[in-house]
Amino acid sequence: MPDREERFRVMLDMLEALVGTAPRVLDLACGTGSITDRVLKRFPESTSTGVDLDPALLTIARGHFAGDPRVTFVTADLKDPDWRAALPHGSYDAVLTATALHWLPSADLTVLYGQLAPLVRTGGVFMNADHMPDPATPRINAAERAHRHAGMDRAKAAGVLDWREWWALAAADPALAEPTKVRFEIYGEHADGDTPPESWHADTLRAAGFAEARTVWRSPSDALVLGLK
Repeated sequence: MPDREERFRVMLDMLEALVGTAPRVLDLACGTGSITDRVLKRFPESTSTGVDLDPALLTIARGHFAGDPRVTFVTADLKDPDWRAALPHGSYDAVLTATALHWLPSADLTVLYGQLAPLVRTGGVFMNADHMPDPATPRINAAERAHRHAGMDRAKAAGVLDWREWWALAAADPALAEPTKVRFEIYGEHADGDTPPESWHADTLRAAGFAEARTVWRSPSDALVLGLK
């Protein structure tokens, strides 16, 4: 993901612009805590709640942030209607997520957006950076995908781990072997979601109760959509 840091930079820029430098953040589908790590480094007075269901990634996250009182991690299934009950706070300045919610089908994501709106305080923000190709441009999409995957193939040939190799190392690690086993029992190997375009995300966020919503960054394949409460 050559544009990974650029999307995070824009996310944090918009976070600062709209809610300031000491936000209470909900890191949604947090994985290893990539967003939380960047938020805390840029805004040391911030706090973060990470929520995820993946036991292997949460094991890494909890180990990385061990002893940091600014960070809390919660195990919860975003498809569970009561997942918000596990959170330590009833409202947040910002809910942030990246490259994660494409695991959810659009129907489930619509429900989730409706659940998120009450969690975000008035004036607060939700931001989702994810795969959001434009269905109106299939030839452009195909060319971009071929170019991106060629770059990934070159990176792999140079020794960079791919998804399967990374998880194979996790499964062989003494601290991660059991959580990784459980993780694959939960998820399997493939996402069952889809990738609607950015316009769908903005429209769905407005319907869920956000006052404004639009794209604030995009690459040829991905976008960062922001909803303002």
